[in-house]
Amino acid sequence: MNLAEARKEIEALRKALHYHNYRYYVLDDPEIPDAEYDRMMRRLMELETRFPELVTPDSPSQRVGAPPLEAFETVSHDVPMLSLANGFDDGEIREFDRRVHRMLKTDAAIDYVGEPKMDGLAIEVRYEKGLLTLGATRGDGFTGEDVTANIRTIGAIPLRLRSDELPVPERLDARGEVFMPIEGFRKLNEQRKKEGQPLFSNPRNAAAGSLRQLDSRITATRPLDIYFYGIGIVEGMTFTTHWEILKTLPKFGLKTNPHARLCHGIEEAIAYYHDLLEKRDDFPYEMDGIVIKVNELALQRELGEVSRSPRWAIAYKFPASQEMTRIEDIIVQVGRTGVLTPVAVMKPVEVEGAVVSRATLHNQDEIERKDIRVGDWVIIQRAGGVIPEVVRVVLSKRPPDVKRFEFPKTCPVCGSPVVRLPGEASHRCMGISCPAQLKAKIRHFASKRAMDIDGLGQKLVDQLVDKGLVKNFADLYRLNLEQLAGLERMGEKSAQNLLEEIEKSKATTLPRFLYALGIPLVGEHLAQVLAEHFGGLEALMSADEETLTQINEIGPQVARSIRTFFDTQENREVIRRLRDAGVRWEAPAASHDLPLAGEVFVFTGALPDMTRDEAKAIVERLGGQTANQISRKVTRVVAGEKAGSKLEKAKALGIRILTPEQFNSIIREHMRER
Repeated sequence: MNLAEARKEIEALRKALHYHNYRYYVLDDPEIPDAEYDRMMRRLMELETRFPELVTPDSPSQRVGAPPLEAFETVSHDVPMLSLANGFDDGEIREFDRRVHRMLKTDAAIDYVGEPKMDGLAIEVRYEKGLLTLGATRGDGFTGEDVTANIRTIGAIPLRLRSDELPVPERLDARGEVFMPIEGFRKLNEQRKKEGQPLFSNPRNAAAGSLRQLDSRITATRPLDIYFYGIGIVEGMTFTTHWEILKTLPKFGLKTNPHARLCHGIEEAIAYYHDLLEKRDDFPYEMDGIVIKVNELALQRELGEVSRSPRWAIAYKFPASQEMTRIEDIIVQVGRTGVLTPVAVMKPVEVEGAVVSRATLHNQDEIERKDIRVGDWVIIQRAGGVIPEVVRVVLSKRPPDVKRFEFPKTCPVCGSPVVRLPGEASHRCMGISCPAQLKAKIRHFASKRAMDIDGLGQKLVDQLVDKGLVKNFADLYRLNLEQLAGLERMGEKSAQNLLEEIEKSKATTLPRFLYALGIPLVGEHLAQVLAEHFGGLEALMSADEETLTQINEIGPQVARSIRTFFDTQENREVIRRLRDAGVRWEAPAASHDLPLAGEVFVFTGALPDMTRDEAKAIVERLGGQTANQISRKVTRVVAGEKAGSKLEKAKALGIRILTPEQFNSIIREHMRER
């Protein structure tokens, strides 16, 4: 067989295998038996072995083969993957509908799309000119992990989009939920039990663990599936409704859930929920509710989002199954932000296939509302099918000698004062050096928007704290070459570079310093407000609550937090030591006097000379503001290489577009002026 003959047969085999994958995974209607499919695949692999120059990335034979990774790279989502607000009864869903109507100022019935809410792991896959080029986890919604090699092993995800019915877009970012069918989960655990390996607690954990394997060959052995439910960036194609998206994706080979339903009005959506709830146990996979979305994309854009959740969608959760057990103790944990969380330690009990022995009690109000005491018998459930929670106390079984739980007045970890700020449900430890918070606080202190100590990453912070070299922020400025060079993966050159970064960080600004301290409720913006108002640290540290509340944007909660923070002797001592170490700043200029005052910048695409965070920091230092999305408030858009849809939106609104070079020129000019 010559090269031309091999190429012809290989192309025919690939086309046939892509077609049969589509029929099997998307249409659920295979035309040939598995043995025939396997025969075709073996022949393809045989030919590609003989003619390796004919192997292409989208060949069905190339689903597995990437070498194991040392760690996952991070990926930024061009359009954030937002989380959903939850509803738990019909009344909350009707209130969601009323809210939508109020915001849209309409009395007309609104079309919704209802979809099963899969209990798996959200991902985004990118196709460029029809070819799969990237797969990433949702992560925190803004940044996820690059799991492309693992995504390629999932048969239900095409390596190349179909183009039989529609021309493929130049770029398509499709979003879906990777899950493990119940039967596949059962067989996987049976196999692991035989091999003496720990069992997965539920299909969701099994799916998440399988997709995050550093070796894609392991992922390939796991029975993973996917349903696509939406899109991110799309270039070369437009949609008007969400329903249109769900009907179009399968034409490209991206399967969507066949049980999704177009609902005319909220009552049809509620009826759809109850229909699925009744049939829930008949499905071959786990779902924990439904998702209800406004169908018209124009209305979605008008509604927008709040915090990290869209206003145009809500998850209507299924009720969890319940069990009874006894509370043996209530302990208090201190989180990385200083929030104290009471946790019920319970006699272990199995709920929906998972053994539960602990449940968060959230805060003091929750404990008092439910009157939960050590020794009580309680009803527990897994909220949304996942998180253990105490539903109620079985008062008829309460022992006579149980006492009410009292929240600690000092931190159980460091002994610093514990406060509950006005209007807040949580108690907080105010200790700046509390060991429970120290690692997270140091990472925050060193972050780019704070003291900007490049090279002080998580693993290094862990070593510094674990070895007792750093017990508070000021200890960073006492580190020496010998101490750093002796740490794991830290040679003398790396240690010297870090010491230079630490030294450089001493010259900062007051807003950055205040933000770096991690004062509860004080973020970057309020740090800037405080710095501009007081002009110096001493004036701020001596200001009483009444003085603080007279500042625009500072309410009683923030004022109390600031005052308590600076009243804590340990915190004042750390600040004194930081200043003694040479940390310094100039008095801040009023923002209205700065050259970019009144300007709002958006960045899209890659910048050749700096990261987006660095560019944003420069804009804000010069008095400007930055935003992540295009709106009429934006005054300038900096468009770098491979700029996305933001650029087109900016052009449509007539917003001034800058190249990275023009942006650099403006920045250099204003920096010289200062």
